[in-house]
Amino acid sequence: MLATKVVGQARFSYIRGGKHCLDRRNITEAVEGSLRRLCTDYIDLYQLHWPDRTTNIFGELGYRHVEEKSVPLEETLEVLDDLVRDGKIRTIGVSNETPWGLMRYLQLAEARGWARMQSIQNPYSLLNRSFEVGLAEMAIRERCGLLAYSPLAFGTLSGKYLDGNRPHGARLTLFPEFCRYTNPRAQVAPAAYVALAGAHGLAPAAMALAYVSSRPFVTSTIIGATTEAQLQGDIESAALALPEDVLEGIEAIHTEHPNPSP
Repeated sequence: MLATKVVGQARFSYIRGGKHCLDRRNITEAVEGSLRRLCTDYIDLYQLHWPDRTTNIFGELGYRHVEEKSVPLEETLEVLDDLVRDGKIRTIGVSNETPWGLMRYLQLAEARGWARMQSIQNPYSLLNRSFEVGLAEMAIRERCGLLAYSPLAFGTLSGKYLDGNRPHGARLTLFPEFCRYTNPRAQVAPAAYVALAGAHGLAPAAMALAYVSSRPFVTSTIIGATTEAQLQGDIESAALALPEDVLEGIEAIHTEHPNPSP
């Protein structure tokens, strides 16, 4: 197959009668359904979109332990290994996962000879560098690279929302309830990054993407573009090497405004 197929196992209340845990039945049915809809024989990368257990994601930097019944990681990984051995999946990965979850999957794979997690898809941007605490070292040492999502923080790092602007059709215009990128701290930091980019003759979005792409633990960035011009700028940022004074400026802003959009 020429096209790369990346599919995720998401947890939504309206699929499979709401019984959406990461057990053998659900994963098997989800994979078989994806294969039918894609009219293909295999999936290149199959990722678990969410941990089955409750974790601190989407704005929660602190950890709140919840005792609950969830599918053991052993069961989840075993069925994924079976699907890899059957040739229906080539590689597997996780998304929105914690250091404990990723390391546990890697330990199980090593101990039992099962398929190994090859990617982790978590948020990472100038407004959310929480991945650097714990997961960055694991991504490098365990060769499980980050597929960074929201590298432009919902587009806020392009500067288009500064001074309360809400462009027609833009994400935060359509979805104002997403306060992850609109809280007071998240409105101040983008202005500082946009000013830094302007002072060095850089497009703010290009600077933000180039920073993410340059991190040694990042395998790829997941970009979104509304126009062809935006897409072209996103692609060109991959070849942009940020000067040392720009990197120093980024670190200074991060020190003053750390992780406003975790």
